[in-house]
Amino acid sequence: MIYLLGGSGYVGQAYQSLLTRKGIPFRNLRRAELDYTHPATLAAALKAGRPDFLINAAGYTGKPNVDACELHKTECLFGNGVFPGIVAQACAEAGVPWGHVSSGCIFTGARPDGSGFSETDTPNFTFRQNNCSFYSGTKALGEEVLAGQPNVYLWRLRIPFNEVDNPRNYLAKLMRYQTLLEATNSISQLEEFVAATFACWEKRVPFGTYNVTNPGQVTTHEVVDLILKSGVCTKDYRFFKSEDEFMHVAAKTPRSNCVMDSAKLASVGIKLTEVHEAIARDLHRWRKA
Repeated sequence: MIYLLGGSGYVGQAYQSLLTRKGIPFRNLRRAELDYTHPATLAAALKAGRPDFLINAAGYTGKPNVDACELHKTECLFGNGVFPGIVAQACAEAGVPWGHVSSGCIFTGARPDGSGFSETDTPNFTFRQNNCSFYSGTKALGEEVLAGQPNVYLWRLRIPFNEVDNPRNYLAKLMRYQTLLEATNSISQLEEFVAATFACWEKRVPFGTYNVTNPGQVTTHEVVDLILKSGVCTKDYRFFKSEDEFMHVAAKTPRSNCVMDSAKLASVGIKLTEVHEAIARDLHRWRKA
């Protein structure tokens, strides 16, 4: 039996689909039925239900994007910075191993040699550097809260996408925005992300932090070229002249654009599709929600 927190969200729904498809019993805990934000309440539910594993896909992302987090800082701080500690406390008390959906958006740029950040690198897009969005700052705090905690996976997601048109889908966002910011990123195919993260538990790989991104890096221009080549969208794309123009015209807070190294995940036998190949594949099978 798997317990799932945040099952109604974009990532949480993908976990529900995965577990259903695999025929694995799970319980999607809903706050309307159980206030799992209270440590004692969650611990009691875990002791009573005795799940084999818990997945925390709950968090505060902001809609339609991270700019909204600047307006709802209390909810954002609690959901991303405080709540992971509550789950850790409850799981430790009940003896339940678990996995936490974190974010690669606690980094910006790449290593000096252009390679991606690994799990041993210190996040550089956080409150401690005073250079980040409120969202990224709280996600970094969430990782700090979990530092040293036993029996937990931290899975870093980055800019999810798949073949289904959805406002949360990175590819759909690029098709809707009028003007784009050129950037280089590592990103995560949604279904591959949830399958890879759950495989960590199935294979009983060592607990710890894992960058769960599709191998490689991709620029905004490259994604646009793939979109145009697919024929899914044929509009005349425009780009901001600089990040300064983007911040002045379109954004309320800085964005994380970064390159991640997923070699650690591959080293335990869990591999995702190369990023350009994954994007082209999903555009080829593009469909409405």
